[in-house]
Amino acid sequence: MKSNIIICGVGGQGIITLLRIIAQASLEENLNVRTSELHGLSQRGGSVVVHIKIGSEVFSPLVMPNEADLIIALEIQESLNAVKYANKNTIFLINNHIIPIPGQNLSEEQIKKELNKISKNIYLIDANKIIAEKYKNPVLSGVFLLGAACSKKFISLSPSSFEKALVKIIKPQYIDLNKKAFKFGLKFNPI
Repeated sequence: MKSNIIICGVGGQGIITLLRIIAQASLEENLNVRTSELHGLSQRGGSVVVHIKIGSEVFSPLVMPNEADLIIALEIQESLNAVKYANKNTIFLINNHIIPIPGQNLSEEQIKKELNKISKNIYLIDANKIIAEKYKNPVLSGVFLLGAACSKKFISLSPSSFEKALVKIIKPQYIDLNKKAFKFGLKFNPI
């Protein structure tokens, strides 16, 4: 198994936590994993991009251009920041949520048009809206998308490995809520 994953979004969306969960789930399955964080003003809502490489032999933590298997974008406009890592087979799993950027607000249609130039494997989910209605906490949208990615085999790790990782990575008072959001993502079907 080899998997190159990019997660992108803005600071405060839990991107580093998702990186840690995927890395721990990989370790639960005795796989080699390397990770790297590339971010600007993440504490002030700036762009964050993380790299995760999983496999039997992994030497570098960085996903090279055109080599991403999966790109998870927690904000739709941020998906464009990961385009350089994509190829025609790359799967884009995108939270259809826009955080306004001064002077640069693209429509959903404009973004989809740009992404379709690279890959036809684009899945938009209103994760923030779905999670806010169900759990009143949009920060859980990343874990929800992780469950959806796992259920569709976009990530070749078992649900039980992710659940073990959640226990090790998430603060104790938030474990049950995160497990519920993950399981909700596993059952989510409109992908």
